[in-house]
Amino acid sequence: MESPQTPYLMNTWYVAALSTEVGPEALFHRKILDTSVLIYRKQDGTAVAMHDRCPHRFVPLSLGRREGDDVVCAYHGLKFDCTGKCNHNPHGNQKIPDAARTRSFPLVERHGFLWIWMGEEAADPDAIPDYSPLDEGHPNAVAYTYMYPKANYQLILDNVMDLSHIDHVHGEIITTRGKLSPLVPQLRETAETVAARWEWVQQPAMLIFNQFLPDPDGEARHFFDITWSAPANIQLSVGAIQGAGELDLEHCVGQYDLHTCTPETATTTHYFFATRRNHIVEDAEYNKMKIEAMHGAFMTEDGPILDAVQAEMDTDDFFGLNPVLMSNDIAPVKVRRHLTRLIEDEQAARIGLKKTA
Repeated sequence: MESPQTPYLMNTWYVAALSTEVGPEALFHRKILDTSVLIYRKQDGTAVAMHDRCPHRFVPLSLGRREGDDVVCAYHGLKFDCTGKCNHNPHGNQKIPDAARTRSFPLVERHGFLWIWMGEEAADPDAIPDYSPLDEGHPNAVAYTYMYPKANYQLILDNVMDLSHIDHVHGEIITTRGKLSPLVPQLRETAETVAARWEWVQQPAMLIFNQFLPDPDGEARHFFDITWSAPANIQLSVGAIQGAGELDLEHCVGQYDLHTCTPETATTTHYFFATRRNHIVEDAEYNKMKIEAMHGAFMTEDGPILDAVQAEMDTDDFFGLNPVLMSNDIAPVKVRRHLTRLIEDEQAARIGLKKTA
């Protein structure tokens, strides 16, 4: 299931799916970290995950059917419980081979997502980053979406950590009118995170906010504050204010966003996005329009560029291509190097354990 050569950080939590993607009865398939995964909900609603492969002839179990909390393989009728253990063999003397089991994965439902642990170490649910602001407030003020870029997940991290692209890639709705590109973000680092912050003034305010400010055509102060945590989570807060007040979501008209990426393969990614705004929080129609617009902006603006970058690079070795680095690269480069160290440390520890075994 994993090897010292894996390009991914393994002993960590990734988002496997939006909570809404996995219904009460269906068998849901998704490839994660080059591994086929089956996700479904038990009769009590609890979501479970296992390797989507029958150990007999390697048929995807997601092609089978449910029997209560069990899954029956479509090919020869072996039945597996939600831990991946075979509990029924309809053939011959019906003896169940000891090896008739498939690996199960820890799965935790939190903040509107299903988080999966693919590593060999014991999973700690407390290690899931805290994005509880997504759970707070009116249900019509939060929205989720899923996207599928044909690009390495780190290219998406680069894109969100380097917001200077906004004025060059996106349209009028989120333009900073050239104010962001000249700025070098303020960085904050810990052992687990890399954060960047921009503050600027523009007139009028960003059009996603100006209609909710006292003077829609007037000057406004703005901020972006983004924090990456391993392996591929970026929490982004953005807001605008006119007059006195701190540049934070308590005082500004703004929104709390989460971008989180899960590699499918080295060149394809499951991209999940959530956003909660602090204005017109009860308006369901506006909520629907906003998430559709944000989904569309990525699919029609960021997405084609990142897909084209991946196709042109034809590798996931970004630094091996000797990229020209500029001031706007400071945050994404920090994230890439931090993530590389984590992966290398994990691989070294795994190799060391095998040598001593």
